[in-house]
Amino acid sequence: MNNPYQPIPTKILDVIEETPNIRTFVLKPEKEIPFLAGQFVELTIPGFGEAPFTPSSSHFEREVLEMTIMRVGRATGALFTKKPGDLLGIRGPYGKPYPLKEFEGRDIYIVGGGVGLAPLRALFLALVHEINKYGRIFLRYGARTPKDIVYKKQLKEWEKIKKVDIDLSVDSADEPWERKVGVVTCLMDEIPCDVKKSVAVVCGPPIMMKFVTKKLLDAGFPGKSIYLSMEMNMSCGLGQCGHCRLGPYFTCKDGPVLTWEQIKDIEEPFL
Repeated sequence: MNNPYQPIPTKILDVIEETPNIRTFVLKPEKEIPFLAGQFVELTIPGFGEAPFTPSSSHFEREVLEMTIMRVGRATGALFTKKPGDLLGIRGPYGKPYPLKEFEGRDIYIVGGGVGLAPLRALFLALVHEINKYGRIFLRYGARTPKDIVYKKQLKEWEKIKKVDIDLSVDSADEPWERKVGVVTCLMDEIPCDVKKSVAVVCGPPIMMKFVTKKLLDAGFPGKSIYLSMEMNMSCGLGQCGHCRLGPYFTCKDGPVLTWEQIKDIEEPFL
């Protein structure tokens, strides 16, 4: 019988420093991980345990995965000591992917904050891989300072893609900065798509998700068209530990992406 908790040995190919406390780990599992954008995996750090993370690379390239991770605790602190050639483990994928079939033919309005752009990068890369299936793609991204922006070089390249529109903001700028200054909702005063026909996708810190969702609802997006990454409390990945319970949902099995329509009646869903 297969052990569902058995990770696949995975070698670190490269470690890319995105910001002072965020790195992208380029990983090669011994077996292909057949994930789709929106799904997550459990990453094992030998000697320290495991934690859930969402791949940030395209699901069209499965032999090598990328995960962009912020150093926030003991496990990620241990991960940040690892270097190319070291071994980790991966099990998964888990959860449900974005329903890309339902996105076809529609404009897609993506809002990300901080390291929340990592899961959204997997979605963005999947969308632009088959861009003729979709309408326009709007990416609105905010970070604390210019130094905290992830994927700096890639954002410049993504802006050159036809049908892609990107705007950026930082909470504060203590160095030359030509974009907007303010929290990410400052980029949403004018939403350049038909909100009744478009899809909104959001990922970031809970407080940011709360206020971005309010802004989207005020703009007229239907709750069923607002997709939110509710992955903050996931643990085992199998719906067994109950840590990720959110109202009637286990976000590791029913999510981690849920629509506002699904969670709107849950008291304080962003806590």
